[in-house]
Amino acid sequence: MATFAQTIPESPKPLASYWEFLKEELIPYPGRAALVGRMVLAATLTMLITLTFRLPYGAYGAIYALSISRESTQITLNTAVTRIVAYSLGAIYVLIGATVFVDDPLLRLLWVIGTLFLIFYAVSAVSTFVSAVDIGYLIVMTVSLWDEHISGEQRLEATLWAVFALAIGNVIAVVVELLFEATRPGNDLLRSIADRLTAVETALASYGTGGPVDQATTNKIKRLAMLGTSRLRRTLRTANYPRDYSEQMGAVVALVGRLVDIAASLTHIGVRADGDDRQRTQALARSIGSIRADLLSGKAPGAIELNAASAPSGSRVPLLRELEKTVSLIPEAFSGARSMSDLGLSPSDDNLPSTFFVPDAFTNLDHVKFGLKGGLAASLCYIIYNSIAWPGISTAVTTCLLTALSTVGFSRQKQVLRLAGAIVGGFLFGMGAQIVILPHLDSVAGFTVLFVAVSTVGAWLATSSPRLAYLGVQIIVAFYLINLQEFKEQISLGIARDRVVGILLGLFVMWFVFDQLWGTLASVEMRTVFISNLRWLAEFERQPLPEKRKSAIERSYFLRETINTNFDKVRSLADGVLFEFGPTRQHGLTLRRQILKWQPQLRMLFLTRITLFKYRLQLHGFELPAAVRGSQLEFDSQLAITLDRLADNIEEKAPTEDHELKDAFERLEESVRTCCSEGSQQSMAIELKAFLALSRTAEGLVMSLENEIAPPKVASNASQM
Repeated sequence: MATFAQTIPESPKPLASYWEFLKEELIPYPGRAALVGRMVLAATLTMLITLTFRLPYGAYGAIYALSISRESTQITLNTAVTRIVAYSLGAIYVLIGATVFVDDPLLRLLWVIGTLFLIFYAVSAVSTFVSAVDIGYLIVMTVSLWDEHISGEQRLEATLWAVFALAIGNVIAVVVELLFEATRPGNDLLRSIADRLTAVETALASYGTGGPVDQATTNKIKRLAMLGTSRLRRTLRTANYPRDYSEQMGAVVALVGRLVDIAASLTHIGVRADGDDRQRTQALARSIGSIRADLLSGKAPGAIELNAASAPSGSRVPLLRELEKTVSLIPEAFSGARSMSDLGLSPSDDNLPSTFFVPDAFTNLDHVKFGLKGGLAASLCYIIYNSIAWPGISTAVTTCLLTALSTVGFSRQKQVLRLAGAIVGGFLFGMGAQIVILPHLDSVAGFTVLFVAVSTVGAWLATSSPRLAYLGVQIIVAFYLINLQEFKEQISLGIARDRVVGILLGLFVMWFVFDQLWGTLASVEMRTVFISNLRWLAEFERQPLPEKRKSAIERSYFLRETINTNFDKVRSLADGVLFEFGPTRQHGLTLRRQILKWQPQLRMLFLTRITLFKYRLQLHGFELPAAVRGSQLEFDSQLAITLDRLADNIEEKAPTEDHELKDAFERLEESVRTCCSEGSQQSMAIELKAFLALSRTAEGLVMSLENEIAPPKVASNASQM
């Protein structure tokens, strides 16, 4: 087996891998074209209003109109309100500070330096990341105004115009989303539920024909299972639905989430249906389609009549009965026949506390270090462009704000994307349009065509994964700042030159400061997050404790979201490792290859655990006999201990006692056989067969990870990191 100590050569065809990466990022997915269209429409309307009414800072308004969250109409509205409040707070802070310190250059410089430190500290310590960045961005935008030789009234007016322009961009984005919402049937919650039901229906229809599920459907189901139902539950909390409807839809969300979880387990097991199973899966797919149609049309789904007979002993579709039971419960949610607790939804989930600051905001020195590093980098840029009297390169300060992240490699990845976006948007699109296109345009209509074309390219890139999305945003930012700075066709090349020079200055200063002061390697952070996920999975294996069933349901939501977030973070940090150089680079690349190799196994374990969690909860349709229940608890405990031991091994901690996971699974297997050997228990054999298959999969995945993570090798190479 491969270990950290072994060196595996890099791919011999990097260009081919980059091409595959681009194809994966740029390929259309359902809803992408509509999303890009709404983004471009909002930005274009903001641009037209800016040019028509000659609004200052119109470029920033168009940028924010395009980049606002569009996860749902309600979330878009909440984001817009949060941002407008953030802009207002930032403006108030600037006006108070400027009033106090504007007459004393030395005090003003100290105020700017202190303000930049507070901005970066807030980015790290405030739980609402968007609010911290928006407050900081408004301050960075307007702080240079108070260095100009203009009257105080002009400075005040320009600051207020900045808030107004940004607010206009957000308001237009919300209006576009509301108009788009009015053209679509149903609401966002129902469409999200229908999307999940469609994925499960498609998979079951494939089983009904005796063929495998296509890869696109498999990937979609796995992705939905990883995401869980957190966004749907958040939508229910924020929407003004009647209480009865919220209760009913909360139950539906829980049941649909359960369907997706079971379908994800089926795709992993890789079953094939034949005989009666084909008929049952086809009937089940039709029932799901009927429920989906009823929900979208605003009707309560009718009762589902499914085959109540037990599956034959030769059934090749495990969990089929669980799927049937779950589908039959959805109409019951509207009749009140089932309580919320029966469906696995905690009523108190709606009352989870929220705080403005992260829990360790005032105790973790890392937040202070981040503030000092970011504040120092931005302050150096501020001092440099003022010392040489070149305000056009003030984009250096915003570069520091927008690319400052916690790790060297991750930050450098964003810096590279920002530089590439500035080159493409500034030099290629910006200067190219100034030289070739703009001299031949004589109307707003002609400029609008150019604006829409560039915005579409940038928006398409911005709707890819986080690995590439920032490039699209920066292309848009560079092009807008060049061509929307004044209320006329911009044919001066100086603006594009100054912007790119400012970005280069900011990137250079960020490299110097963040590499030299408390720099954290992305490879080290990736290793830490991977270890953390092992421990979170171990805790998930232990949930729920027998005496804490209700609180464990709430805890499971948190664990699922945390584990899924960490999977995404590991992938992003792995990309950041590629941008790290120096004596530890080779070890970092080796570590990266190993963790990326183990990550899919851990993901499969997570998906398997999501379904096994329902057996541990003893939800309706997932009940286990008392004899099997005891063996299940023992097996889960041993599996959690093994995961903790793997985390200890990677952390170089002293090895713990070697508990026998294999023996625990054998005892679980024996208890299932014994339970089902009695005649009265034979009807449970098919249901327990699915439970045992999932448990066997979990045991195999953990044993595979244990064989690959060799403690001596991990310790040997980790010490060199």
